[in-house]
Amino acid sequence: MVKTLRQHCFTNEAGEDIWLFTLSNSLGTEVLITNYGAIITSFKVKMPDGSFNDIVLGFDDIKEYQGKEYLEGYPWFGAAVGRYANRIKDASFEIDGKRFYLSKNSGNDQLHGGVSGFDKKAWQFVASGSSPYPYLQLRYVSADGEEGFPGKLTVNIRFELDNENQLSYEYTAVTDAPTAINLTHHSYFNLNNGEGDIKDHQLKLYAEAMLEQDENLVATGNLLSVKETPFDFKDFHRIGDGLIELPEYDKSFVASKKGMLMAEVKSPAGDVLLQVHSTEPLIHFYSGKWIPTVEGKNGITYRAFSGLCLETHKHPNAINIPAFPNTVLRPGEVYSSRTTYKVIT
Repeated sequence: MVKTLRQHCFTNEAGEDIWLFTLSNSLGTEVLITNYGAIITSFKVKMPDGSFNDIVLGFDDIKEYQGKEYLEGYPWFGAAVGRYANRIKDASFEIDGKRFYLSKNSGNDQLHGGVSGFDKKAWQFVASGSSPYPYLQLRYVSADGEEGFPGKLTVNIRFELDNENQLSYEYTAVTDAPTAINLTHHSYFNLNNGEGDIKDHQLKLYAEAMLEQDENLVATGNLLSVKETPFDFKDFHRIGDGLIELPEYDKSFVASKKGMLMAEVKSPAGDVLLQVHSTEPLIHFYSGKWIPTVEGKNGITYRAFSGLCLETHKHPNAINIPAFPNTVLRPGEVYSSRTTYKVIT
């Protein structure tokens, strides 16, 4: 049955209601989303044999996203990321001759929007429905000066699950003052129902270049070819093969064609294929090395390499690199970005 449901979970200390929403399509697939952090907590795909395969990491209880063990090794499970994805060098940038200083949460840099980014906020419920497909719209208003960013920023995210097992999220945003913006979403995928690690998954990236990073994983502004390196995923490769030579994958890849298919992942058994399409120019592949050891859904213990991220956004640190795509939003402009996860079984 095609439907959208809403369930109240709890009221937080600030008096904000935390909800859990269910989107389900005609194929029996169900996606659970909470307004806390706009987190995708579950993506249960109905398999041909009638079983369910939950392909994202997460928790059964929404309160566990605020648990001490989880927050100590915080991996942003399934969360909205903003105002700015990835790292901003020295946690500062300049717009129109004025320098802004941000909160620091990754050494001397800022990562994924700061100490308390969009991932830790209670988003407002805006709308939900089933026409033409199950959808959910949430909104967050980021105050001027939040985490050091200028301008009041109003962000909407719309999730939609169609009848071809395509889950899309679309961001739109407006501001009342020039600001930096670069949004993404941070689901960890494990196509084996969340069990084991992702080393036997096979990955293909539609990218011939990647961004050079400094010793703190901050983009320098230089592009590097992936050819004849462990970062060459132009054909399907087992992820674990590269991890023999590398300690992890945590790298930004420039899409060969904007608005096209950017990545594909095969499950170890080959019975699930995940495709990632996006309007964004870049995809960041993270192999999950720093996932904390915590108990996730269905009693499964998560640890290093339990899931992989394929984060679509504009170039990290672009706000400090003029040659990179523009990440300044000005009053009167509308920021927009759309990414689709398509699951084929």
